[in-house]
Amino acid sequence: MFTLEEKKFILTLARLAIAHYFESGKLPKISLTEVPGKTLLKDGACFVTLTIAGALRGCVGHLEAIQPLYLDIMKNAVAAAFEDTRFFPLQSEELAQTDIEVSILSESKPLSFLSPEDLLAKLQPGQDGVIIRRGNFSATYLPQVWEELPAKKDFLTSLCLKAGLAVDSWTKPGLEVSTYQVEVIK
Repeated sequence: MFTLEEKKFILTLARLAIAHYFESGKLPKISLTEVPGKTLLKDGACFVTLTIAGALRGCVGHLEAIQPLYLDIMKNAVAAAFEDTRFFPLQSEELAQTDIEVSILSESKPLSFLSPEDLLAKLQPGQDGVIIRRGNFSATYLPQVWEELPAKKDFLTSLCLKAGLAVDSWTKPGLEVSTYQVEVIK
């Protein structure tokens, strides 16, 4: 979907946003003429994942397109570096060793299923990002999480825990499930 030039711009933009935030506490100002192509100017949703030596250091994003994609990338990069409550804020000396991965999300679609077995049959490991909702509780896993949790039952059980639900909530009626796909840029 994205050209090589756009992919390079996306990664540079994410790193620039974090570096500029270290210096000024603000996002950098980007001239729209600097943004390659038209896709990055349209509303889009992404997650930005930061790792150091393969260990997660921050991951923040949006599931819905609420702003131009280039802006979503910058805001989520900064949020992953400084606002992911699972981690202390990134330190400036860590930036050089930080790997950045940007996952551009497709629009999510509700997944209809008749039973827990039907849900398991319809999920596509490695391809589907999954969102679960029950009442006020919700959580998502990007498709990359399948690498750590390749068994569908383990994936759903962990996702329920992440949402603050009982581990077997995916087997009970009333769970809403949506899926989406991503283009990973790293």
